[in-house]
Parts: sequence; structure tokens; C-alpha cells
Amino acid sequence: KKRITDLDVKVTTGMEGLIEVATAKGTDTVVNSVVGNIGLVPTVEAIKAKKNIALANKETLVTSGELVMNLLKENGVKMYPVDSEHSAIFQSLQGNEGNKIDKIFLTASGGPFRTWEDVSKVTIDDALKHPNWNMGKKITVDSATLMNKGLEVIEAKWLFNVDLEQIEVLVHPQSIIHSMVGYEDGAVIAQLGTPDMKLPIQYALYYPERRKMSGKRLDLFELGSLTFERPDTKTFRGLALAYDAMRKGGSQPTVFNAANERAVAMFLDRRISYPQITEIIEDCMEHVAYISDPTLDQVLETEQAVYEYIGQKWA
Repeated sequence: KKRITDLDVKVTTGMEGLIEVATAKGTDTVVNSVVGNIGLVPTVEAIKAKKNIALANKETLVTSGELVMNLLKENGVKMYPVDSEHSAIFQSLQGNEGNKIDKIFLTASGGPFRTWEDVSKVTIDDALKHPNWNMGKKITVDSATLMNKGLEVIEAKWLFNVDLEQIEVLVHPQSIIHSMVGYEDGAVIAQLGTPDMKLPIQYALYYPERRKMSGKRLDLFELGSLTFERPDTKTFRGLALAYDAMRKGGSQPTVFNAANERAVAMFLDRRISYPQITEIIEDCMEHVAYISDPTLDQVLETEQAVYEYIGQKWA
């Protein structure tokens, strides 16, 4: 075995390291799969360095969507979605350039508590048992609360330049239809596939080319049926809060995202209960100072203000 220090490899750390990697010469596309708003600044710097972005970091567009989309235009580079839902929407748009979108159908598995009548006693182990996907702890908890779907709604609004009310969330327990696009003539085009991230990643990296890929193929006969339900926004209040945050705009989505990040971390540390995740988010949205048109620095300052507020009231 060799140590990393024995190899001709440069190791970087912290924010400076992320920026150095994101802006490295000799690359034309940067894949951002960093978890959390820490991925925002490296993405901005990569765009300024004329890099295309393959985005798997929701927070970049949730907290700074307008700023980032404007930077992409100014620097003449593209952003390709890696999340399975947004990749599905992107794929469903191909060949339909110029045709008006009527609605985007964003699918959600519903998480492990879709059929639970009472989520007040949810444990960490319960929340980490996702029915279809194998993911990190933070995003798995976000899927359990449907907070992840709320983040994806905001992200979709910026990626596909649609009004918030054109985005409808559908609970689809099988996770086979990854999302759909409805057009003004009534046609609905969907992208289907197994619950696997390899295809969305490969499509973002090689777009517009579709390359051969090994792995299990979708067997519709084996599936038999696909079902859909309306999301329960009373039990899963976080999804409704995401729409509220985006309707208000400005710094409110940043507050929503930062409060969720800190609340989930506290839940995983067994410092708060499952229902308190949503309580903390709603509390922060009501009390942290609002900025109507935040700069990048103000986005980062708002994030810190949320953390300070939570530390003072909820620690």
C-alpha cells in the first residue's frame, strides 16, 4: 500500500481547496456534488472560470438561483442537472425546444413515512430507512421529511425558467418515473428508469450523446403497475414551507435551506426530535432578517444569521 504523500498528487482542503479544484485549468466541466451551501462559492468561481457545471448540489440554486443563472449567461457556459428528477425533466425537454411548458411533474418516492398516520415518534433509524434509494444521511432525512422535494422544487424553477405554480409534486412510490413535462398541447413526456444515479451522471457528462452503459434494465412487465398520490403537506409541512419560501423570494430560500441543514444535523446528533426539524425551519423563516435582493455575500451572511439564531434559541 502507498500513502497519498508517496504519489504525485496534490491534496487541497477547505474552501480554498474546493475553489482551486473547481477552477483547475485543463477541464471544461465541473461536477459539483458537495452537500450543503458550502458548494455555492466553488460553483460561482467555476462559472467565472468558464466551466460548464454538472450540478448535484441543490443548495447552489436554492440560495442563489437568480445570481447563478445570470452568471451562466454572462460567461457563456451551461449547467447540466445531475439529480435524477431534474435530469428526467431535462431529458423530457429534448426535441421540444421552443414549445411552451404547461407543467412540470416532479416525482417523489414519499419516503419511509408515506403511510404513517403519526410521525411524532420517528427515530433516527426510522428516518434513515429509505424505501428505494441508498444515499447519505442528510439527504435521506430530507427525503423522509419531503424537505428534499421542496429544495428540488426551487431548483427546478431556476433550471427550467418556469413559474413556481407550474411545478407539481407527485408521490410515486416505485421511483420509476423520475419526472415528467407537460406541454400546452396536452402531451406529457416522462423519463423512466431504475432507481440508480449512474444514468443521470453519465447523461450530464456526455450530453447530448447517449453512451452504452451496463446495468439492470427496466422491466415494465416485472413492475406491473405504477401509482401516484398527492403529497400530504400537513404531515410533511416542509414541502409547503419550500413553496412559501420561494413565493417570498429574496433571502427566504436561504433561510429555509440553512435552517434545514442545521436542524437535520441536530436531529442526527439526537439533540432534537423529528417534528422539531420543521418547527425550527418555520421559526427561522419568521424571525431571521429578510433581504429582498441579496448579493452573494448577503446570502452567506444570512446563512450565518440562521445558524446564530438556532444556536441562541434551540441549542
